Amino acid sequence: MLPTGTPPDWEAVDIAVPRRSNRLPGVSMAGFRQRFPAPVDIAMVAHPMVTVLIDLSEGEGIVSESRGRRERGSVVIGLMPGELRAGGRVGECLQIRLEPDVAAAVLDASPDLNGTMAPLADVWGRDAGRLEDRLRATASWDERFGIAAEAVGRRIRVRTPVEPEVAHSWRRTLTSRGRIQVDSLADEVGWDRKRLWSRFRSQLGISPKRAIRLVRFDNAAHLLAAGHAAAGVAAECGYADQSHLNREVKAFTGNTPSAVAVAPWLAIDDVAWPASSPDRPAVADALRAGRPGLDQPSLVSMVEIREVGVHRRSAGTEGA
Repeated sequence: MLPTGTPPDWEAVDIAVPRRSNRLPGVSMAGFRQRFPAPVDIAMVAHPMVTVLIDLSEGEGIVSESRGRRERGSVVIGLMPGELRAGGRVGECLQIRLEPDVAAAVLDASPDLNGTMAPLADVWGRDAGRLEDRLRATASWDERFGIAAEAVGRRIRVRTPVEPEVAHSWRRTLTSRGRIQVDSLADEVGWDRKRLWSRFRSQLGISPKRAIRLVRFDNAAHLLAAGHAAAGVAAECGYADQSHLNREVKAFTGNTPSAVAVAPWLAIDDVAWPASSPDRPAVADALRAGRPGLDQPSLVSMVEIREVGVHRRSAGTEGA
């Protein structure tokens, strides 16, 4: 089990996001610094990206747990990991999100990461330790994002990307919010269903059908977090009924829709990774204005975001 802890006090957490010059297509990054490290227990929500969590904390650091597996330190979390928790004395960490087609180029073992969690060292070998050392050598998030972008970009350049048909199928799954059929994806790229299934699965580590489920769940989770009723979310996202939504939420998180709606990690998603929800500007604006429309608005309203030296606080004010 994870060390005993409580949900993080977001008033004591700084969130940093990279300058535009340090951003790469299909890659999202955010840095977290808890000013008063204390044992925490965070329920993280499944997301349609492969996650690299780099532990920069001092001492015992981060402990991650999924499907009965427990890892300490920096980890790679594959798609659909099931119920996922992170805890321990979290001082600082850098989280990198990789869209599956990008992860296939960046992570040597990405096709084998579906539903699993592995130490970063098992995936990147010695490069993982070298990257951690470089990141720890500076306290500047701007420099850290530059170092991480360089490391990720180098791997993208020297590895063969996924086939265009597979990349297109993934993008269409995202833009449709998971409301598309596998047969339609196959027709769009000129493949039969069996070929699409085989190539998609071997290159992205997930079947097209499960990818559709994951993206649809992600859309539903964000609508729940924005305060929408479960019945309406079920209809909006294309579930057969509310019971269908309940089963999918349980399968992805081990929780109910009402619990997911107030998940602390999901509550800051639009703040730390605004690109993950481009079609929900009203939600993002509400979060930045300290009016998240959640049952527990304090989870978001007290977060401080830093981008290119600008502090954005809950009231929407900016300062040097």
